[in-house]
Amino acid sequence: MEMRNLGATGMKVSSLCLGTMMFGPMGNNDQDDCIRIIHRALDVGINFVDTADVYSQGVSEQIVGKALRDRREHVVLATKFFHPMGEDINQRGGSRRWIVKAVENSLKRLGTDYIDLYQMHRFDSATDLDETLFALTDLVRQGKIRSFGSSCFPADRIVQAQWVADRRGHLPFRCEQSNYSLFNRDIERFVLPACQRHGMGMIVWSPLDGGFLSGKYRATGDIAGDNRISRFQRMFRGSFDPEAELFQRKLHLVGELATVADDAGLPMAQMAVAFAIEHPAVTSAIIGPRTMDHLESLLAVGEMKLAPAILDRIDALVPPGTSVNPIVDVPNALGKESLRRPR
Repeated sequence: MEMRNLGATGMKVSSLCLGTMMFGPMGNNDQDDCIRIIHRALDVGINFVDTADVYSQGVSEQIVGKALRDRREHVVLATKFFHPMGEDINQRGGSRRWIVKAVENSLKRLGTDYIDLYQMHRFDSATDLDETLFALTDLVRQGKIRSFGSSCFPADRIVQAQWVADRRGHLPFRCEQSNYSLFNRDIERFVLPACQRHGMGMIVWSPLDGGFLSGKYRATGDIAGDNRISRFQRMFRGSFDPEAELFQRKLHLVGELATVADDAGLPMAQMAVAFAIEHPAVTSAIIGPRTMDHLESLLAVGEMKLAPAILDRIDALVPPGTSVNPIVDVPNALGKESLRRPR
């Protein structure tokens, strides 16, 4: 498994990161099976594990904690905070009040006394970045976290956070975690260059676009009904209609990309993940298996390189910096009516 620098943290992580969102009621509720999957990933050289407090409301963190009980020292462990973790309006966000509580909760569930990478799951428009960075810097000084990063921040917020850290004397975000795949390349325009400019690592999630790029779905009938794609689209996009033009275009592109993968002698899923880690700004791609078979099918990608001719053919189908997906996270200025319409 190829090892890469995680930004300027000094930590080295595998080019594949084991994502655990599917461990627990959200995906695989057999905890023993989930632990076996984690152990298998570690045995083949993956040393990077990513989870979040909100994944199955803490169950994922508990499973990870059990799996790493005797192997913690050799794993770079990442988790996240921000999303609601209870009915209390203050059990969420990026306030110092919540961060100091959220990290204690995660440490307890993970069964560890430190977190290698603590990530802010989304940008919090209600909290001053100075407040958030101060709290996170304090956690580093206390030894509860080793480093911290952002997730799904747009380029302007990434730059703003670096500026605030520099002016206020805080530690900066050391990495970003963004959505990136063959079908969602818009971070190539501004986010990836911003991270490179500031020496930040980049962890990318959903390189299979929620299952579309697994190679399993080729026709409308394949994506109709209750399946991973429908659940993913409703969770992250809000709605799902297999007959919609968007999904028909995707299915057409899947057929074209399958031909490229066949010519390269690769399963389509492996080509998709290999593409995600090919960009020089990308440190690691998160694979989120629900079953052992899902994990085994992607392990070969860890040392895979795509030929320039294959990358050129991919660029011809989905040009650099473009996306066939709708916006995942609407910027505050667009999402809040009061910020875009006269009162």
